[in-house]
Amino acid sequence: MSNIRAQTDDANKPIVSKINTLSEIGFSLRVFFAHYRHAPLQAGAILLGIILAVTLLIGVKSTNENAVRSYSEATELLSQRASLLITPTAGERYLNEQVYFRLRQSGISNALAIVNGLVVDSQGRRWQIQGSDLFAAINLQVNQTTSSDNNADDNASQNNAFVNPNIPIARLLAAENILLMSESLADKIAPNGEFYLQDSSKENAATIKLDVIGLNDDFGLGNAIVADISLAQKLLHQPNQLSYIALFDNPELLIKRINQQNLLQEQANITEQDQGQALQELTRSFHLNLNAMSMLAFVVGLFIAYNGVRYSLMKRQKLLVQLLQLGIQKKRLMLALICELMLLVIIGSIIGFILGLQLSLWLQPMVAMTLEQLYGARLMPGSWQWQWLAQAIGLTLFAGLLACLPLYRQLTNQPLARISTKTNQVRHLVRTHKVQFILAVLSLIACAIAFPFAKQYQVSLGLMGVVIIAIPLLLPLTIYKISQWLAHIFPAGIWHYMIAETKELIGPLSLAMMAMLLALTANISMNTLVGSFEVTLKTWLESRLHADLYMRPSGDKILDIQDFLSDKEKVSGVYTQWTVQSQYQNMPVELVTRDLYSTKVTSSLKSQTSDLWQEFQLGNQILISEPIAIKYGLNLGDTFEIEAFIQTSSSQLSRNTLESSDTLPTIGGIFFDYGNPKGQVVIDQELWKKVGLPEKPKSIAASYQGDISELEQLLVDSKLISNAQMYNQAKIKQQAIAMFKQTFSITMVLNSLTLMVAAIGLFSACLMLTQARQAPLAKLYALGISKGKLRIMTFVQMQLIVLLTCLVALPTGAVLGYLLINKVTFQAFGWSIAMLWDWQAYIRVVFIALATSAVAIAIPLYWQTRKPLINSLQQEAL
Repeated sequence: MSNIRAQTDDANKPIVSKINTLSEIGFSLRVFFAHYRHAPLQAGAILLGIILAVTLLIGVKSTNENAVRSYSEATELLSQRASLLITPTAGERYLNEQVYFRLRQSGISNALAIVNGLVVDSQGRRWQIQGSDLFAAINLQVNQTTSSDNNADDNASQNNAFVNPNIPIARLLAAENILLMSESLADKIAPNGEFYLQDSSKENAATIKLDVIGLNDDFGLGNAIVADISLAQKLLHQPNQLSYIALFDNPELLIKRINQQNLLQEQANITEQDQGQALQELTRSFHLNLNAMSMLAFVVGLFIAYNGVRYSLMKRQKLLVQLLQLGIQKKRLMLALICELMLLVIIGSIIGFILGLQLSLWLQPMVAMTLEQLYGARLMPGSWQWQWLAQAIGLTLFAGLLACLPLYRQLTNQPLARISTKTNQVRHLVRTHKVQFILAVLSLIACAIAFPFAKQYQVSLGLMGVVIIAIPLLLPLTIYKISQWLAHIFPAGIWHYMIAETKELIGPLSLAMMAMLLALTANISMNTLVGSFEVTLKTWLESRLHADLYMRPSGDKILDIQDFLSDKEKVSGVYTQWTVQSQYQNMPVELVTRDLYSTKVTSSLKSQTSDLWQEFQLGNQILISEPIAIKYGLNLGDTFEIEAFIQTSSSQLSRNTLESSDTLPTIGGIFFDYGNPKGQVVIDQELWKKVGLPEKPKSIAASYQGDISELEQLLVDSKLISNAQMYNQAKIKQQAIAMFKQTFSITMVLNSLTLMVAAIGLFSACLMLTQARQAPLAKLYALGISKGKLRIMTFVQMQLIVLLTCLVALPTGAVLGYLLINKVTFQAFGWSIAMLWDWQAYIRVVFIALATSAVAIAIPLYWQTRKPLINSLQQEAL
């Protein structure tokens, strides 16, 4: 019986052990929750950091994921995603609509005719308008909805919404003056449902009135304006002309059928859709920069959360020792602390996830406008996934455990007989700060060695991330040493005590100051980048825009306009430009030729061969833009082969190209280019003719000795061109600067949000610190120092730490700005930017930081010191 009882006891030991473990963990958690009921500020500080971190992370992630999804799933406006595009031949802007009729007559019913172009409203603003065969678009929607009846999804529901919307289909098909646009755009530009365009076809008729119908933003129109194709052709003055034709069936079968029946008759080309890979490649660096900013904000938020955790543990140090004295095992107490952190992370992540989705709704219009202006990308309505919440919880929990486990281990392993004194805590913090300083220095040295070998922007961005993490680790010991030096300067007395005690505040405030330093460093570096790029862009525009008026008329009017301008005495120069779209290594590039004078004047050369212009005129050398050279690692003297050279096999040069690379032109010059995200290749006119590229110019420009508006009016009166097809130099510069500001606007918004998060963290830290310092302040009050002096002393102490942090942020911001300009931006976008230091902007940032921190310090200081200080002294004694 004794053996059986012993065996039973042995078998029950694991069960009893598990019950005891769960019991002790549960008891510890109940004690922790009871503590938080009496000190909700501590739990609130932890949750605040987690919520802010996850909010910014999810907000940017949702925006980026939606943009990338849009590239691969985007459809033709109010239709499906096309599988093939029928586009004009090289050098032509439009194709004849007879091609569309032939396709329909041959039985290819899933086709959609599109015409698009620019119009000018009554206020002189230019708008992109797109006309499509709405009857064909509706049929395509009906067919798609019918085929997806068996497995309905969100897209099908949106399709059903368009099959029977509250839209006057009959009026649209009758070519009445009706425009379709998204509700958000309609609310901005046509709040009363009416839109007015300039009518360049009549001298006296100032405007054309159009009725506006707003569609739900879920249709994904963005900033596009849609009309029936007949109305659009009328507004664009392009009768019987199309921009392209979208086809929606199996691409291989369509190509075979079109070629067998010769439906295009050499009037158009076939382009197969790439599922958005080209757009993803073009915009990858843009999204990577947004992700980097969101991760920076995430780290700043985690600093705040960790500061709250550390403060809470320091306030519960006595409580933790008492739990250990009651018999709670150290491992189980550690598990209880981890469970507490997990619960706080889950709650904070859920709230942050909800707020992040709302933030994404605010950010998406800014991103959509930037991508639409720069890359022609149109974002679809936003969506979200539950996996993002799991990723946010996992990332936050991993980072939290990584930061908090050493602190948990230190507190649970302390001797039971005594509690660490404040002196021991300060000594431990100083030792920790020294270790952090050494690690930061070693990390910065390693990055300095690695940076010269980093050739990809992803690697440079990763190294910059190490620098960003290392910079705040330098801060605590740096401020400690500066405070130590200042203490020797001030004479004995209350002010000497104030400076000396400042060293004691560095530990509790160090994490909040690290977050502030990160935010200030990022702000200064981004201001450096934006300011430097703006000056560089303006300088480049001055050299690039040598003419006074730039025109893009229809192809059959260019020669007439050229003759018209040649007859005007005040026209001092007429310049033409030929452009075709081509590919280099399966990525789009723009192939350009101009007259030699324009090429020399507009090409701001970064580097060139000694005999560039001589060889350029012979067709032996070409010019490429800096972004192409950087992206593909090209240098002077390298051969260059693009698709346009290969496709024109009818010319002798192209036949030689296929046989030998010796006939390929080489790179003779690399020019700065900040206005073309695709990249540009410039060749001589003779080489252009040799390879058999289109003879018709694509655009024309003129220099005018007089008021440019006078020349614009003469051209409009001649009926050769409309206002929408003309751009004067001032308007181009204005649009370029506006697009530049739009490009960096979302980055600056995220930067400001990061600074705001750091300010909130500082407020939280100051509130907790002033609460913890009530007893020391009460002792000084008991010694005869008035409340006013105590407030001033405490305020100056904290402001001194903030000021020292701002001073440290100036050189670190400059270093980070240098890396952003000369490494990340240079490698990601291919832009060489001269770094400029704007003292006025940095002083303004420091002033804002000091003013913000003054509010963050003054409010909690007033709250805590208005109470009777003697109570704090009594509480300390108890």
